[in-house]
Amino acid sequence: MISVCLADNLPVVHYGVKSYFKDHPEISITSHIGSYLMIPDALKSKVIDVLVIDLELNGLKSIYELKAIIRSFPATKVLVFTNLSEQIYASNAIKAGVYGYVHKSSKLETLGSMIQRVSQGMVIINDSARKNLALIAKKNKTDQIYRKLSNREVEVLRFLSEGKKNNEISKILGLNEKTISTYKLRLLQKLNVSNLVDLVNKAKNLEIV
Repeated sequence: MISVCLADNLPVVHYGVKSYFKDHPEISITSHIGSYLMIPDALKSKVIDVLVIDLELNGLKSIYELKAIIRSFPATKVLVFTNLSEQIYASNAIKAGVYGYVHKSSKLETLGSMIQRVSQGMVIINDSARKNLALIAKKNKTDQIYRKLSNREVEVLRFLSEGKKNNEISKILGLNEKTISTYKLRLLQKLNVSNLVDLVNKAKNLEIV
């Protein structure tokens, strides 16, 4: 039996996933949590084969914190289950050490299949993400501009798109405000725009945020 910990903000997600896998012959949702800060205790208190986590989980501020969990609990495979854009976040998540990426628009049957495959140590992304990445690879250099962005730049861009100010982002990421300003300047240059409004609009058009 595959032991799964579900980390998600929404009670409806917990209820739906637990109900779907209630009588599953191979998958057991043995614990569920609603905060990043609860993950260490959850993984220490029980043997967890797969951690299913939303990248927008409360308290999860950056992909670097996810890396810390992966390093601390190498026996637990991490599977992302989120609404965030597959085109950019799937590849970054895989680079961070997760074993798979499932968009929340997918069927729970797909999530189940991914849990089973990830538990076997297979590093995979679902068919939708794979197709999106394949299509992006065929696009011209202008459409591939997002590839120039680092994980940290993507995170800063995401918070800027949410309307957060430099000082707010610096507190969230634990970085100096001047560092955030530097990232913002790099983003303007890399996306070839001159102001924040155009930066966010272009990022949305390219589905980076």
